[in-house]
Amino acid sequence: MKPVREIVARAVPLDRSDVDTDQIIPSDWLKRVERTGFGEGLFSEWREDPDFVLNQERFRGAAILVAGPNFGTGSSREHAPWALQDYGFEAVISPRFADIFRNNCLKIGLVPVTLPGEVVERIMRAVADDPTLELVVDVADRRVMLPALDLDEPFELDDHTQHRLLHGLDDIGLTEAHEAEIGAYEARRDAWMPRIASTA
Repeated sequence: MKPVREIVARAVPLDRSDVDTDQIIPSDWLKRVERTGFGEGLFSEWREDPDFVLNQERFRGAAILVAGPNFGTGSSREHAPWALQDYGFEAVISPRFADIFRNNCLKIGLVPVTLPGEVVERIMRAVADDPTLELVVDVADRRVMLPALDLDEPFELDDHTQHRLLHGLDDIGLTEAHEAEIGAYEARRDAWMPRIASTA
Protein backbone atom coordinates (compact mmCIF):
# COMPACT_ATOMS: atom_id res chain seq x y z
CA MET A 1 0.00 0.00 0.00
CA LYS A 2 1.12 3.58 -0.51
CA PRO A 3 2.40 5.65 2.44
CA VAL A 4 -0.08 8.08 4.00
CA ARG A 5 1.30 11.15 5.74
CA GLU A 6 -1.23 13.90 5.12
CA ILE A 7 -4.56 14.00 3.31
CA VAL A 8 -5.78 17.40 2.11
CA ALA A 9 -9.16 17.07 0.44
CA ARG A 10 -12.79 18.08 0.24
CA ALA A 11 -15.35 16.01 2.13
CA VAL A 12 -18.74 14.35 1.68
CA PRO A 13 -21.21 14.58 4.60
CA LEU A 14 -23.05 11.27 5.12
CA ASP A 15 -25.48 12.24 7.85
CA ARG A 16 -26.47 8.69 8.82
CA SER A 17 -25.65 6.61 11.87
CA ASP A 18 -25.24 2.83 12.23
CA VAL A 19 -24.20 2.41 8.59
CA ASP A 20 -23.42 -1.28 8.19
CA THR A 21 -21.13 -3.06 5.73
CA ASP A 22 -24.09 -4.37 3.71
CA GLN A 23 -25.17 -0.78 3.11
CA ILE A 24 -21.62 0.22 2.23
CA ILE A 25 -21.28 -2.62 -0.31
CA PRO A 26 -24.40 -4.77 -0.82
CA SER A 27 -23.91 -8.55 -0.89
CA ASP A 28 -24.66 -8.75 -4.64
CA TRP A 29 -21.18 -7.29 -5.18
CA LEU A 30 -19.37 -9.97 -3.19
CA LYS A 31 -19.22 -12.36 -6.15
CA ARG A 32 -16.22 -10.55 -7.61
CA VAL A 33 -12.92 -12.37 -7.18
CA GLU A 34 -10.59 -9.40 -7.63
CA ARG A 35 -10.07 -6.55 -5.19
CA THR A 36 -10.77 -3.74 -7.67
CA GLY A 37 -13.99 -2.40 -9.13
CA PHE A 38 -15.96 -2.23 -5.90
CA GLY A 39 -16.27 1.57 -6.01
CA GLU A 40 -19.11 1.21 -8.49
CA GLY A 41 -21.08 -0.73 -5.89
CA LEU A 42 -20.41 1.67 -3.00
CA PHE A 43 -23.75 2.53 -1.37
CA SER A 44 -25.33 1.23 -4.61
CA GLU A 45 -28.83 0.88 -3.18
CA TRP A 46 -28.80 4.39 -1.74
CA ARG A 47 -27.35 5.76 -4.97
CA GLU A 48 -30.58 4.78 -6.73
CA ASP A 49 -31.97 7.95 -5.10
CA PRO A 50 -30.91 10.91 -7.31
CA ASP A 51 -30.71 13.13 -4.22
CA PHE A 52 -28.30 10.85 -2.36
CA VAL A 53 -25.21 12.79 -1.35
CA LEU A 54 -22.80 10.86 -3.62
CA ASN A 55 -24.99 11.71 -6.60
CA GLN A 56 -24.68 15.44 -5.98
CA GLU A 57 -22.30 17.15 -8.38
CA ARG A 58 -21.06 19.53 -5.69
CA PHE A 59 -19.41 16.65 -3.81
CA ARG A 60 -17.81 14.99 -6.83
CA GLY A 61 -14.11 14.32 -6.31
CA ALA A 62 -14.20 14.60 -2.51
CA ALA A 63 -11.78 12.17 -0.85
CA ILE A 64 -12.90 12.28 2.79
CA LEU A 65 -16.18 10.79 4.02
CA VAL A 66 -17.69 12.32 7.17
CA ALA A 67 -20.26 9.97 8.70
CA GLY A 68 -22.43 9.53 11.76
CA PRO A 69 -21.61 7.25 14.69
CA ASN A 70 -21.19 3.47 14.56
CA PHE A 71 -19.90 3.36 10.99
CA GLY A 72 -19.01 -0.03 9.51
CA THR A 73 -21.07 -2.32 11.73
CA GLY A 74 -22.36 -5.71 10.58
CA SER A 75 -20.43 -8.44 8.79
CA SER A 76 -16.65 -8.33 8.70
CA ARG A 77 -16.39 -8.15 4.90
CA GLU A 78 -13.17 -6.54 3.71
CA HIS A 79 -15.06 -5.42 0.61
CA ALA A 80 -16.49 -2.41 2.49
CA PRO A 81 -13.13 -0.60 2.89
CA TRP A 82 -12.14 -1.78 -0.61
CA ALA A 83 -15.26 -0.12 -2.03
CA LEU A 84 -14.63 3.14 -0.19
CA GLN A 85 -11.02 3.27 -1.33
CA ASP A 86 -11.82 2.19 -4.89
CA TYR A 87 -14.39 4.99 -5.10
CA GLY A 88 -11.69 7.50 -4.18
CA PHE A 89 -11.97 7.99 -0.42
CA GLU A 90 -8.69 8.24 1.49
CA ALA A 91 -10.14 8.77 4.97
CA VAL A 92 -13.40 8.34 6.88
CA ILE A 93 -14.27 10.50 9.88
CA SER A 94 -16.85 9.29 12.42
CA PRO A 95 -17.49 9.44 16.17
CA ARG A 96 -17.23 5.63 16.33
CA PHE A 97 -16.26 2.72 14.10
CA ALA A 98 -16.89 -0.99 14.34
CA ASP A 99 -13.58 -2.56 15.38
CA ILE A 100 -13.28 -5.07 12.52
CA PHE A 101 -14.15 -2.43 9.94
CA ARG A 102 -11.54 -0.08 11.40
CA ASN A 103 -8.86 -2.77 11.31
CA ASN A 104 -9.74 -3.68 7.72
CA CYS A 105 -9.40 -0.02 6.73
CA LEU A 106 -5.96 0.30 8.28
CA LYS A 107 -4.71 -2.82 6.47
CA ILE A 108 -5.19 -1.09 3.10
CA GLY A 109 -4.23 2.48 4.06
CA LEU A 110 -7.75 3.91 4.32
CA VAL A 111 -7.55 6.16 7.40
CA PRO A 112 -10.44 5.85 9.90
CA VAL A 113 -10.45 8.95 12.13
CA THR A 114 -12.44 8.96 15.36
CA LEU A 115 -13.46 12.40 16.63
CA PRO A 116 -15.98 13.53 19.27
CA GLY A 117 -19.57 13.57 18.04
CA GLU A 118 -19.97 17.33 18.36
CA VAL A 119 -16.82 17.91 16.28
CA VAL A 120 -18.01 15.52 13.57
CA GLU A 121 -21.39 17.29 13.48
CA ARG A 122 -19.66 20.65 13.15
CA ILE A 123 -17.54 19.40 10.25
CA MET A 124 -20.57 17.78 8.62
CA ARG A 125 -22.61 21.00 8.78
CA ALA A 126 -19.70 23.07 7.46
CA VAL A 127 -19.03 20.89 4.40
CA ALA A 128 -22.75 20.53 3.69
CA ASP A 129 -22.99 24.34 3.58
CA ASP A 130 -19.76 24.79 1.62
CA PRO A 131 -18.51 21.73 -0.31
CA THR A 132 -15.36 23.62 -1.39
CA LEU A 133 -13.94 23.51 2.15
CA GLU A 134 -10.79 21.43 2.52
CA LEU A 135 -10.01 19.24 5.49
CA VAL A 136 -6.54 18.13 6.52
CA VAL A 137 -6.03 14.69 8.04
CA ASP A 138 -2.47 14.76 9.34
CA VAL A 139 -1.35 11.21 10.15
CA ALA A 140 2.14 12.34 11.17
CA ASP A 141 0.82 14.74 13.84
CA ARG A 142 -2.42 12.82 14.49
CA ARG A 143 -4.63 15.85 13.93
CA VAL A 144 -7.63 16.87 11.82
CA MET A 145 -7.83 20.48 10.73
CA LEU A 146 -10.49 22.53 9.02
CA PRO A 147 -8.72 25.87 8.57
CA ALA A 148 -11.85 27.74 7.46
CA LEU A 149 -13.37 27.12 10.91
CA ASP A 150 -10.11 27.36 12.89
CA LEU A 151 -10.76 23.74 13.85
CA ASP A 152 -7.76 21.70 14.97
CA GLU A 153 -8.54 18.40 16.71
CA PRO A 154 -6.25 15.55 17.77
CA PHE A 155 -7.24 11.96 17.06
CA GLU A 156 -5.98 8.73 18.56
CA LEU A 157 -3.65 6.52 16.55
CA ASP A 158 -1.28 4.06 18.21
CA ASP A 159 2.41 4.24 17.32
CA HIS A 160 2.52 0.91 15.47
CA THR A 161 -0.44 1.77 13.25
CA GLN A 162 0.93 5.24 12.58
CA HIS A 163 4.26 3.68 11.56
CA ARG A 164 2.48 1.32 9.16
CA LEU A 165 0.56 4.17 7.53
CA LEU A 166 3.53 6.52 7.27
CA HIS A 167 5.68 3.82 5.64
CA GLY A 168 2.97 2.13 3.56
CA LEU A 169 3.35 -1.22 5.30
CA ASP A 170 0.55 -3.74 4.89
CA ASP A 171 0.83 -7.21 6.49
CA ILE A 172 3.09 -8.45 3.69
CA GLY A 173 5.25 -5.35 3.92
CA LEU A 174 5.69 -5.88 7.66
CA THR A 175 6.86 -9.45 7.00
CA GLU A 176 9.22 -8.37 4.22
CA ALA A 177 10.82 -5.87 6.60
CA HIS A 178 12.23 -8.92 8.44
CA GLU A 179 13.53 -10.65 5.30
CA ALA A 180 17.13 -10.81 6.58
CA GLU A 181 16.11 -12.41 9.88
CA ILE A 182 13.80 -14.86 8.11
CA GLY A 183 16.60 -15.81 5.71
CA ALA A 184 19.05 -16.32 8.57
CA TYR A 185 16.56 -18.55 10.40
CA GLU A 186 15.86 -20.61 7.27
CA ALA A 187 19.60 -21.10 6.70
CA ARG A 188 20.13 -22.62 10.14
CA ARG A 189 16.98 -24.74 10.33
CA ASP A 190 17.47 -28.49 10.67
CA ALA A 191 17.31 -30.26 7.30
CA TRP A 192 14.56 -32.63 8.46
CA MET A 193 12.11 -29.78 9.09
CA PRO A 194 9.43 -29.05 6.45
CA ARG A 195 10.29 -26.50 3.77
CA ILE A 196 8.47 -24.63 1.06
CA ALA A 197 10.09 -25.16 -2.31
CA SER A 198 11.64 -22.02 -3.77
CA THR A 199 9.94 -20.63 -6.88
CA ALA A 200 13.04 -18.64 -7.88
